[in-house]
Amino acid sequence: MAKNIFTEENFQKLEKTIEANRGRQGALMPILHDAQKIFGCVPLEVQKKISEAIKTPLSEIYGVVTFYSQFTLEPRGEYVIGVCIGTACYVKNAQPILDKISELTGAPIGGTSPDGKFSVEGTRCIGACGLAPVLTVNEDVYGRLVVADVPGIVEKY
Repeated sequence: MAKNIFTEENFQKLEKTIEANRGRQGALMPILHDAQKIFGCVPLEVQKKISEAIKTPLSEIYGVVTFYSQFTLEPRGEYVIGVCIGTACYVKNAQPILDKISELTGAPIGGTSPDGKFSVEGTRCIGACGLAPVLTVNEDVYGRLVVADVPGIVEKY
């Protein structure tokens, strides 16, 4: 089961970040980046705290969080597996690879496994089209994949 992210310690860290950026032009982005690091996501409760602290409408903060793909409303797993589904990867059978990863990890596509270990997502082009199809596990990149490669990759993590 997922751990409680709404600890007093995490909210104190957030407050320090807010104080360090208060009054600066463009303060929202560094605050959101730090919030994502602190909580593992930027849920509504955190957005409300930021909104009140920097006197920015909640709707504006929510719009930024949902627009940029690096932010998430729900906690991600320890290992985030992204399978590129851009054109080059998709035509080289990325979808069956994505489906196999979801099956092996128990994480729905776009979600996190029940044990919190894996998040699985279809991503846009990562700029490695010559290696299509490509997947990433956190910072590790795997290319020229076939479905048979997937169990060995998942097993590493």
